[in-house]
Amino acid sequence: INDTQAAVAVAHRNLPALICGILLIVTVASGNVLVCLSVYLEKALKTTTNYFIVSLAFADLLLAVLVLPLFVYAEFQGGVWTLNVLMCDGLMTMDVMLCTASIFNLCAISVDRFIAVSVPLNYNRKHVDHRQLVLLSATWLLALAVASPVIFGINNVPDRDPSACKLEDNNYVVYSSVCSFFIPCPIMVLLYFGVFRGLKRWEETRKVKLRSSIEACRKLQHAAVSTTLPPLAAAIPGPLPMALPRVIERDLAQSRLDDTDDDMQQEIPYPRQYRENSVPTVTFSHQLHGKKRAKINKRERKAMRVLPVVVGCFLFCWTPFFVVHTTRALCLTCHIPPGLMSTVTWLGYVNSALNPIIYTIFNTEFKKFFKKFFRAGC
Repeated sequence: INDTQAAVAVAHRNLPALICGILLIVTVASGNVLVCLSVYLEKALKTTTNYFIVSLAFADLLLAVLVLPLFVYAEFQGGVWTLNVLMCDGLMTMDVMLCTASIFNLCAISVDRFIAVSVPLNYNRKHVDHRQLVLLSATWLLALAVASPVIFGINNVPDRDPSACKLEDNNYVVYSSVCSFFIPCPIMVLLYFGVFRGLKRWEETRKVKLRSSIEACRKLQHAAVSTTLPPLAAAIPGPLPMALPRVIERDLAQSRLDDTDDDMQQEIPYPRQYRENSVPTVTFSHQLHGKKRAKINKRERKAMRVLPVVVGCFLFCWTPFFVVHTTRALCLTCHIPPGLMSTVTWLGYVNSALNPIIYTIFNTEFKKFFKKFFRAGC
């Protein structure tokens, strides 16, 4: 039987799978090593959120080292498992645990960001506190709990095919899929939706506070001038020609512009009572006006753009795998081609290569470290 399996494996060796697998392993390993090194070496990156990203990178790095080589080897052999059954069980255990840990870390990051936006005053951005330690620990302990049945021999079913390395117990397949994906997935989507709403609410509150503080500053100035210069106030009709500081008027004008369309007037005057006393107006060129608005809108668009990318890549990479994986376990009469199962498995592993890109490309400090690192290497 072993000779027959070896002959089948040799006859169906998949060289493209080997090449793509090596590239994937190198990409996942190098990207996640860079993330870990950047947080370890760069002081500016030692923040709470980045510790969660390091935990995610560590899970993906272990996946590249412990799981992907054996998976790529099996794919190179045409999907035929030529190693012993004990090695297969070890691979399945690490596969379930590390994929689950990767997904749980993504979910933990969404929880962390939701807390940071919802209760910013109680959120520690510089040091990991006990709540964040609990969240990090729970990520790995829950992943271990999901994978533990494989360690305890749930894969040892009667009439097991030693040439196929897969999860044998269909009930466990459903259980692990629900725990690893179908529960964390909606939680992550809902939390990121909450983060998005929180960011919009925070931005609106900031604008309101800016306007109210400027108006309060103007009233205080009027009161101060009226009490100190009564003769001058009587000699000049209307309000005093006392210009507010340019920075205050500029901020007030910009705050009002945020609520108007782009085709509004380019000249932003002082309030009418100042204009009546020949105080010069503050003029913004269209270019400056556009630049100021772009800066504010860019931050808002950035928050809107990152969240769909995070959730979208996660869903794109993992949904096909878990749908096919669960369908195969629930529908015993359904024929699922081995090629389809292999494709969706590859797609799930690709997410580990995308994670370093998603979570660092939008961070200026990460990008600075990567540029410095590659310059030093060159």
